[in-house]
Amino acid sequence: MSADVEAELKDLTATLAQVESVMDLEALRAEVASLEEEAASPNLWDDPAAAQQVTSRLSYRQGELRRVSELRQRLDDLAVMYQLAAEEESDDLKVEADNERAQLASELAALEVRTLLAGEYDDRNAVVTIRSEAGGVDAADWAEMLLRMYLRWAERHDYPVEVYDISYAEEAGIKSATFKVSAAYAYGTLSVEQGTHRLVRISPFDNQNRRQTSFAHVEVLPEVEEVDHIDIPEKDIRVDVFRSSGPGGQSVNTTDSAVRLTHVPTGVVVSCQNEKSQLQNKIAAMKVLQAKLLARKQEEDRAELNALKDSGSSWGNQMRSYVLHPYQMVKDLRTEHEVGNPTPVLDGDIDGFLEAGIRWRKEQQIAASEHIG
Repeated sequence: MSADVEAELKDLTATLAQVESVMDLEALRAEVASLEEEAASPNLWDDPAAAQQVTSRLSYRQGELRRVSELRQRLDDLAVMYQLAAEEESDDLKVEADNERAQLASELAALEVRTLLAGEYDDRNAVVTIRSEAGGVDAADWAEMLLRMYLRWAERHDYPVEVYDISYAEEAGIKSATFKVSAAYAYGTLSVEQGTHRLVRISPFDNQNRRQTSFAHVEVLPEVEEVDHIDIPEKDIRVDVFRSSGPGGQSVNTTDSAVRLTHVPTGVVVSCQNEKSQLQNKIAAMKVLQAKLLARKQEEDRAELNALKDSGSSWGNQMRSYVLHPYQMVKDLRTEHEVGNPTPVLDGDIDGFLEAGIRWRKEQQIAASEHIG
């Protein structure tokens, strides 16, 4: 085994040990045992919603425990593989070991990033809204490109997605879209995407082939759960029913069952049109409205904390640039993470940006806490 390989194995072992420490495996095993006991209760399904939460959390926690245990076993086996490759002077076995080492490094890096997601709502599903901003028809087209990017990202990871609402623009693209990604830590992961995304390209809508800069805003909220206690009195909500818009097709309702909810005290407006009935649309829209009001409450709480310290670094108005002309590059303006080929990024390959954003955010939080201290 070469000195470089030996050093990397030591680094991987140290990283896994740190991950195991942060995850607190003893506490994780205790939680799994407790959830298994709850799941075995004969009265569990008397409350289907609570039962679903218990079984989902048990499945996820069991998966976490199994994942870290398997990584530990594979890391132990990898050292043996290198030893056998050296003893047998087998190039094939060494290539196999090298491939396994690269795969382990990638999986450990992703798991290490997951341990940085410790916010109050980080483990929840994500409710994402994309809106076109400055740039006219190009901005509407850009918003639709971003929608496809996130849907492709979810598809790559086999994460279920539920599209609540799409408002189509007159000429091309979309004015806005709201969808939910259902996965453990979906909110914590996607929350670093919040902000304004800028596209620079030759406009396909300009007959003079001029370069156009357009903008779209991404908002990411945690899905509201019953424990959040976001009570909205009926008198504070105005309900409007309308006919769904868009090109139609099986996924878009064409009856007068689309629902728009307006929260009168704050002016927050949400809509849903993709469910089969007016009642289902209202229920889905209410979930999004609750998520937005919860986010407002979080923002107010953060504002109180921010008043105690200097403003320091912020997300800024533009958090990422996608340049297709005169050169090609996607660059995050906060983390400096960049790639030279926008095509795979726009096709959903954004994990590198997500991981860099999560690490950057953690560094900002540590710096802020040290500043206050």
